[in-house]
Amino acid sequence: MIAVLKRETTEKQLKDLIDWLESMNLKVHLSKGDYTTIVGLVGDTTNIDRELLESLDIVEGVKTISEPFKKANRKFHPKDSIVEVGATDGANSVKVGGGHFAVMAGPCSVENPEQIEEVAAGVKAAGASILRGGAFKPRTSPYDFQGLKDEGIQLLEHAKKMTGLPIVTEIMNPNHLPMFEHVDLIQVGARNMQNFELLKELGKIDKPILLKRGLASTLKEWLMSAEYIMAGGNENIILCERGIRTFETYTRNTLDLSAIPMLKELTHLPVIVDPSHATGMARLVKPMALAAVAAGADGLMIEVHNNPSKALCDGAQSLTPDQFAHVMKGVNGIREVME
Repeated sequence: MIAVLKRETTEKQLKDLIDWLESMNLKVHLSKGDYTTIVGLVGDTTNIDRELLESLDIVEGVKTISEPFKKANRKFHPKDSIVEVGATDGANSVKVGGGHFAVMAGPCSVENPEQIEEVAAGVKAAGASILRGGAFKPRTSPYDFQGLKDEGIQLLEHAKKMTGLPIVTEIMNPNHLPMFEHVDLIQVGARNMQNFELLKELGKIDKPILLKRGLASTLKEWLMSAEYIMAGGNENIILCERGIRTFETYTRNTLDLSAIPMLKELTHLPVIVDPSHATGMARLVKPMALAAVAAGADGLMIEVHNNPSKALCDGAQSLTPDQFAHVMKGVNGIREVME
């Protein structure tokens, strides 16, 4: 349920209303716009006398939200959310959403100091704003490379100091959170999108979360996973469309570009696209990246490796730094047209 307040509402009237609502064991979510203030109610609203609420002098109207996701709902927060990444440990501040476009680039897996340093320098020179790299790698086969783990995070932190780029890497276990103290953006991978215990723990921290769509998840299921994090108090979430599993076999997954405009209607959270995992082929990354920008994405996540043929993970979908620079020229061109 949301209450839309009149423009002339005073701060005291607003405070009195919030105190009254909280006295009924409801959580109050406040969204202030230029002309309207929206009071969102989370919890058991059956005890609320809707007619009484609507009759208050400061209330313009009351609406019921039928969707199960509340805090992630655009009705709760009409303006686009802007998530700030970085601005700590020497990293530059990067904003995502609300007209701010960000590109995250780097190797699927951090392999050694020389690799991550060379890639970090290359993607920064080409215009990337955030450095990505896997330290913990969820792999389908238990025999595949599982990542350097804590050592990989340390190498990412060194690359951050070298370039000033904030870093994003994936978490798989809530017990690993202490290792992520200096990670600027924590990624929840597709396989963990519905790891609810992990999501609950991430809701307790003050750090932005990149939430990837599950392998075969609906938009509703995806937004409900975001709701788990937001219900815990952490509302700094970026959604990442990375393709879903369909009957098609020519590509690794099927990139759902229609999810971008649909999500823009449903939620205020930023939405970025990962064309690398979506297609599984380096030659398809550029056209899908350009299409994602044209569809209204708030950013991209692209895999870049200095020697894809020797990569320990996902070399077939990785671009070289030079190829990435070429993609960035196209992305910037599409963005100019869109603006």
